[in-house]
Amino acid sequence: DIGPGDITSEWTVPVDKTSSARFVAKAAGTVAGLDVAEWVFDTVDKKTTFRTQVADGDIVRSGDQIATVVGPARALLTGERTALNFLQRMSGVATLTSRFVRTIAHTNAKILDTRKTIPGWRRLDKYAVSSGGGQNHRFGLFDMVLIKENHIEAAEGIGPAVFGVREHVNGKEGNLKIEVEVKNLVEFEEALMADVDWVMFDNMDVDTMAKAVQQIKEDGGGPLLEASGNVTLTTVKEIAESGVDYISVGSLTHSAVALDISMLFR
Repeated sequence: DIGPGDITSEWTVPVDKTSSARFVAKAAGTVAGLDVAEWVFDTVDKKTTFRTQVADGDIVRSGDQIATVVGPARALLTGERTALNFLQRMSGVATLTSRFVRTIAHTNAKILDTRKTIPGWRRLDKYAVSSGGGQNHRFGLFDMVLIKENHIEAAEGIGPAVFGVREHVNGKEGNLKIEVEVKNLVEFEEALMADVDWVMFDNMDVDTMAKAVQQIKEDGGGPLLEASGNVTLTTVKEIAESGVDYISVGSLTHSAVALDISMLFR
C-alpha cells in the first residue's frame, strides 16, 4: 500500500507531529484481528503504541471503543487503511461465525469452516472463524484426507478410493483422518463398509441425514457425521437438529460482510 511512500501524509503533516486515534465499532459484531492491526502500525513505525479495550472474540455494540493507537501522526495515517482492512474483514468473519454458532447452541453440532478462503488469507480467515466460536476443518490438502465426488469418480468407487488411501495412512501417515463425501444412503453404506473416520453429507436433505444419524446410534457408534451444502442462517437450525456432529459453512469466509469499524483521530 505504501509503495515509495505515503505522499499525502508526508506532504501535509509535520514530521514531528504526534497524534492518537481510536478504533470504534459502527455496528454490533464480534471482534477479530487486533494483533494483526497492532502489527501493521508496528511495521510502519516502531514508535507507535497500540492498546486494546476488548479482546478477539468479544462482542461489541455500535459505538464501543475497540482500541487506541498513539504515535507519529504520519505513521498512524499511513497504517490506517491496512489496519482497518484486516480488522474489518476478520471481524466480519468472526461476526458471521458467531451468528451461526448461536443459532445452533441448543444442539451438540459444531460449526466448521472450509478451504473457501481468500487466497493468501487462510490462516487469518481460520483464526477469525475460531474467534467467532467456530472450529477449523482441515487447513489444506496435506493434513487430512477428504475423498470427494471427483476423487470417487476417478478412483471408480468409494471402496477403491479408500483402499488407495489406506496403503499410505497405515504407514508413515498413520495419524491422518479419512473423510468421505456421500450424496445418498447407498454411498453412506459404502463409506461405513470402508470403515472411514468421518462422513460428509453433501447437499443431503435433513430427513435423510436424520436416518443416517439414527443408523449410527443403532449400530452403537461409527464415524463422525458432517453436513455440508445449502447451509444458511435460515437452514442451519434444522440441519443441526438432525443430530450431525459438524456443519461446514463455506459462507463464513467467502461471503462474510466486513464489520463497520472506524479509526478516528482525537
